[in-house]
Amino acid sequence: MSRIHHHPVQVHFGDCDPAGIVFFPNFSRWMDQSSLAFFMACGLPPWRELEKTRGIVGTPVLEINTRFVASATYGEAIMVETSVEEWRAKVFVHRHRVLRGDTLLCESREVRAFVGRDPETGRLKALPVPDDIRLACS
Repeated sequence: MSRIHHHPVQVHFGDCDPAGIVFFPNFSRWMDQSSLAFFMACGLPPWRELEKTRGIVGTPVLEINTRFVASATYGEAIMVETSVEEWRAKVFVHRHRVLRGDTLLCESREVRAFVGRDPETGRLKALPVPDDIRLACS
């Protein structure tokens, strides 16, 4: 079982559409912030440091599925709960639950990969999930 990281978010006026409802892409932005915060809470440095020491550039999203349940508006404090639902050889599934108190606002599953730069082309390529990172996040 993965640990759960709680990432607090304060919803601002600029996060909302003209009706005062959080514009849906902002949920993805907050979940992405929570993804990095999850790994840092597990003891990993920021990706720019891991690129220097281990060649890991980051964990880009390969697939995302989000279900919206309730709306949020400015002035509210919400919480993004992030965990790893599944580890595979080169990818993992991040699970996010966005809550306002006990009310579920949305939930999402992201398939992400650890990536590094191909030394010949400079393009990003998937790397095997490092065992020490998997262990640190369990």
